[in-house]
Amino acid sequence: MSTLTRHLNGARETVQMYNRRVHVPLLGELAVPPADKVAYYGGLGLLAALQIIEWPVALVITAGHLLADQHFSGLVKGIGEALESA
Repeated sequence: MSTLTRHLNGARETVQMYNRRVHVPLLGELAVPPADKVAYYGGLGLLAALQIIEWPVALVITAGHLLADQHFSGLVKGIGEALESA
């Protein structure tokens, strides 16, 4: 299996992980992150609640991970669109 094929298979799996959605009253439909992401963010929240790390540090780490996931998701979408048009 080539490197490109491995990356495209991983991209497809990533898109499928974020396809789960939940309808929340007053907020509408929200995407549900994978379980490992929920555990990660929950762990950050717990560390901040126990004052092991400061709240601003937890927020910066969370924002960084959300931005990285959003960038990767956009990259995956672009690859998918390119494959569809080929």
